[in-house]
Amino acid sequence: MPELTRRSLIKAALAGGAVITLTGCSMLPEKASSKGVQQYTGAIGLPGGNFAVGAIAPDGTMLWQAPVSTRCHSGCNRPGTAEVLFFERRPGWSFYVLNSKTGERLHHIKAAEGEHFVGHGVFSRDGRFLYATASRYDPGEGIVAVYDSQQNYQRVNTFELHGTGPHQLTLHPDGRTLIVGLGGILTHPDYDRIKLNLDSMKPALVLVDSQSGATIGRFSPSHHQLSTRHVDVAPDGTIYAAYQYQGPAHELPPLIARYSKGRYEEIDLGESVHRKLGNYIASIVAHPENDLVAIASPIGGTALVFNGRSGKVLEQASIADCAGVEALAGGDFLVSSGRGKLVRIGKGQPAREIASMPVQWDHHLV
Repeated sequence: MPELTRRSLIKAALAGGAVITLTGCSMLPEKASSKGVQQYTGAIGLPGGNFAVGAIAPDGTMLWQAPVSTRCHSGCNRPGTAEVLFFERRPGWSFYVLNSKTGERLHHIKAAEGEHFVGHGVFSRDGRFLYATASRYDPGEGIVAVYDSQQNYQRVNTFELHGTGPHQLTLHPDGRTLIVGLGGILTHPDYDRIKLNLDSMKPALVLVDSQSGATIGRFSPSHHQLSTRHVDVAPDGTIYAAYQYQGPAHELPPLIARYSKGRYEEIDLGESVHRKLGNYIASIVAHPENDLVAIASPIGGTALVFNGRSGKVLEQASIADCAGVEALAGGDFLVSSGRGKLVRIGKGQPAREIASMPVQWDHHLV
């Protein structure tokens, strides 16, 4: 059984140094809801070098494709509406709002001057406010940009993250707390995707009040080069963070962290598993119907499912260039790859290819 390495890394930002405790709820995210027609949406590369956003049914049937100007990364559904939103890939200069039933483009919103998006966003529970991770690229300041969907996605607020390189964010089941993966890596559009500060990185898992913008929790990984990039949260409020290690390739640090009931701890999946992951996790998803968590690594060509409470690996599969992961209703996961594959995997469900398509799936499904 993999060893769970507990660390006392709690750095509460509340007055008096009190340790924060977040309480969850029993609501299941829409991604695995059995209500209505299930649909999964992702950014795709097409033959000939063009790009689109595509929607699929759980059996791999393509429902629609919407052309976009450049490569996109990830997105989010707007609750209570037929809208799905996708961000251009880092550095992202805009995001698209599409009709989730047809793919029709509804809005195309540009980043503010001096800023770029980094590929991820999440809506408030009522679907009004969009929170998008972004960067002021000249000073290298990470922010959350806030947009009002009821005002045609007008920018209405900015939350400071007091750090560099934010990436994925999601909303806690409490409906108020934003969970942000702060990667700590400094980049600049003038230098393509060159990492400019590997010796001085300060990654963190950051918790932000979505109403005030105040930072209410900040948790650092065990090594300053463990870039905290992807995050998810279970219905009971347990938070998972996935790292991408920027240190020497021969080192095998833990790549997953968990925050629950005031404790931030890292999960060691075992040396043999870590070698297969190539020190890089592109997606992490906590299933809303059980205690399973799935991750995927395109560098290692490996996807796996582990028990969230114990850290025990239950299923793993070799899938070339796999990156996207989403929960399927019933308890399993859907994994996508840059080679057009869609694969189903779960506890007691060895990987099974359900579709092979002439597209290149980018790193995320929503």
